[in-house]
Formats: sequence, structure tokens, C-alpha cells
Amino acid sequence: MPRQRKFDLVIAANRLPVDRVVTPDGGSEWHRSPGGLVTAMDSVMRGRDGAWVGWAGETGEAPAPFEEAGMWLHPVPLSEEERTTYYEGFSNDTLWPIYHDVIVPAHFHREWWQDYQRVNERFAEAVCAVAAKGAKVWIHDYQLQLVPALVRQLRPDLRIGWFNHIPFPPVELFAQLPWRSQILDGLLGADYLGFQRAADAQNFVRAARQLDGRATRGECVTTTDPNGRERVVRASAVPISIDFRGLEELAKSESVQRRVEQIRASLGDPDIVLLGVDRLDYTKGIRHRLKAYEELLAEGAFRPPEVTFVQVATPSRERVAAYKHLRTEVETTVGRINGTYSALGSPAVHYLHQSYPREEMTALFQVADVMLVTPLRDGMNLVAKEYVTCRHDLGGALVLSEFTGAWHELQQSFVCNPHDIEGLKQTMLRAIGTDPKDKRRLMRASRRRVSDHDVQRWADRFLTNLEMAPERPPTKGA
Repeated sequence: MPRQRKFDLVIAANRLPVDRVVTPDGGSEWHRSPGGLVTAMDSVMRGRDGAWVGWAGETGEAPAPFEEAGMWLHPVPLSEEERTTYYEGFSNDTLWPIYHDVIVPAHFHREWWQDYQRVNERFAEAVCAVAAKGAKVWIHDYQLQLVPALVRQLRPDLRIGWFNHIPFPPVELFAQLPWRSQILDGLLGADYLGFQRAADAQNFVRAARQLDGRATRGECVTTTDPNGRERVVRASAVPISIDFRGLEELAKSESVQRRVEQIRASLGDPDIVLLGVDRLDYTKGIRHRLKAYEELLAEGAFRPPEVTFVQVATPSRERVAAYKHLRTEVETTVGRINGTYSALGSPAVHYLHQSYPREEMTALFQVADVMLVTPLRDGMNLVAKEYVTCRHDLGGALVLSEFTGAWHELQQSFVCNPHDIEGLKQTMLRAIGTDPKDKRRLMRASRRRVSDHDVQRWADRFLTNLEMAPERPPTKGA
């Protein structure tokens, strides 16, 4: 067992940034995981001496802590039952629906809540085990909302921050949770709470005031710790971003440029390529964009082979009933569209239910003439930022839902309400038909925004906010 190391910066997230992969010789290696959080934090942690606490993705006994790519990883164990109750149950069948406008019904089970508490306690103990005296602790996302208060009870010397990668719901939805007060108590254990949008931070402050009777002023909530000490917690927006320079460099590489040409040719070199890239999740609006595309085909707005639609749908939470149902619906719709509108050798929809490496996605973004990012509700949606970053040629057009956090930063995109199918169709046609010179101007503005507000700036802003909370940093650094 390796010696227990201590760190001045500790990250805690549901998952470690790596997955164990079996090699051809029967051994195993750790490979970087896909996903927005890992992609964002990877460049943040480079050059920082820190530890990452999280689940390794396999049930049973956790691997021993280990170092990978210059980062100390501290696995937290989950049993098979806890994977069902804490993760698939409470996190993704109770909290996720509530935090995403109850697009599907939320389910409330006391045993799920009990295991959510138990797993959060385990994470808190692991954080405290690797945190040096006075360390900064940065806790991530809705799976670990009790950890801030649990860490504070164990280690009041630590500076504690929490960041929410998904929306925080309006009071009327959050109020449905039977354990709403315990979740508010858990979050208020932090010194600073970061959210994707100002509206999310305001929703949290309003919930603390209206549902729990806390005193609030502006972005601040007054709370009392178990020892009777009064504290002030700040909650504000600090929208996440991506590694603009690293991704742009990859997009310009010779290997990716060759792959762009290969993909375009393999699609039959159509006039227009429409692209969607999402986890297979009911919040992402995949069904809505397929419906809009199908109606455009039915109306004769275009037909294969001049136009084709590529939908990458990364597998997600496949044991949760709502996700199983969604996959059936999407695949049925794709089959109907292809059966009705495909030309021989030119499918109307290329449906890819798998994940792809970063290099392949970087090439695919450059193939896409129109990128469809149309969630019904999303905290940020980094795909939108990745797309404009990859378009160093200033080509392409981004169709973006107004219900993403990204819309608040990329308002030069072709904005849509994905619930309005007719409006979505017209937005898609406008994205295709707008003069290329105008599209280049819009793309240039979007790229400038992402470049100026990259992932390093996001991390620096969060950590500065954490350091100074409950005070605001000076305007220049805020």
C-alpha cells in the first residue's frame, strides 16, 4: 500500500478521469475518460500538484491510490447495490430529472437517499485523507451535494468550493425533493458555490431563502455551522469552458486534416452535412431535431445525397429505464427516416451509438456544415464550444438551443427553441442558406469569445472566487 500523500488542491468528482482498459495481452491500462468534466479539468490539473478523488467505474473493492499522467488519483469504492441506488437511482432518476425541468418524472425512494448519504460520507472521508492542512477542495456536481458540509465537519481548516455542471432548478421544482433541506445544508458547507449561469445561482439563493428561511443578500447566504459559528456563503456564475488552444492545435494537425477529407468522402461528399453529438440523454433534444429533419425531408426542402445528417449518440446510463426507452425511440425514428428518404448508398441519417476518440470528433466537427446543439435543458454544453474552436477555417454554422448555458456566451449562433419544431426547421434552413461571408463573421465572433474565456480562465476565476469568498474579487479578475 503506497504512503498516503497530502495535497494543497483536491478535486472530488463522481468519477476519476480515467477508465481501466483491458489490453490484448490480458493486462490492463488506465485511459482518459470521455466527458465534459474530464476534458475541462484535464488541462486545469496539468502543472498543478493535486489529487483527484472519485469512483474508478468498477464495483467492489477500489484500486489502491496511484499516480497517472502527473496526477494523484484516489479511488472511492462503490458496491453493485450503491451503483444502482446512489448513482443510477438517486443521482440520475431523482436529482437529474428535477434539475432538468422534469422532462421525465423523478422517482423518490428512501433507500436511494440513504445510500446517497452513505456514499457522500465516503467521498468526504477520502477528500480529508488526501487534503493537506489549509488545502483548497474543489467538489464537482450533483452527485456530491452533501460532501461540502461533511468535509467541513471533519476538516474545518479546509477551503471548500463546489461547482454545479448542470442547471440548478427553480424553487418550484427543487421544492419537490423530500430531502431539499438536507441538500441545502450540504451545499452550504462550502465557502463558495459556482454555477454555469447567473439564473442557476439565483435559483439556489432563492431556494435557501424561501424553502429554508436563510438570510440572503445578493449572491450571499448566511448559514450557521453545527458548532454555532455563523458563516456567509457566496453563490455566483462562473461558466465552464474548454482548452481552446490545445483543441485548435489538434484541429489544425495534418493527421486530423487528412481524416476530415476521408470522412467527407466516406459520406459521399454531400453538399451539406448536418451533425449532432450528444450523450444519449432525453435532455439533449435528439428526438426533436430528428423530427425537424424528417419534416424537412418530407417537405422536399432537401434530399439525400445532397444532404445527410450524422448523429453521434454516446451510450449513457443504459440501465436506467428512461434511457432504455429513449434509445428505442431514437433508433425507431432513425430507421423510419432511412427507410423512407434514403437514396441507394446515401443514408438520410448516419446514426452512431458509440463514443469516439478526441481526434475523430475534432475531424467530424470540421466536416459538419451545420452543427445542431439543441438540448431541451443543459448546464453549458461544451460541444458548442468545441465546434467553434475546431472551425479555424471560419466555416460552418452553429444551431444552438436557447436553453443551454452556451447560448449566454455564443449569441452569434443560429438560436432556436427546440420545443418549437417549425421554428427549429426554419433555423436549420437559415443556417444552411445564410451567405457564407455572414457565417464567417458570426463564427469569428464566437471563436473570439471562447478563446478569451477558455478553461484556464474558468479555473482561475473559480479558484480566485473560492479564495476570496464571501467577498467578490476585483472586477478585472471576476
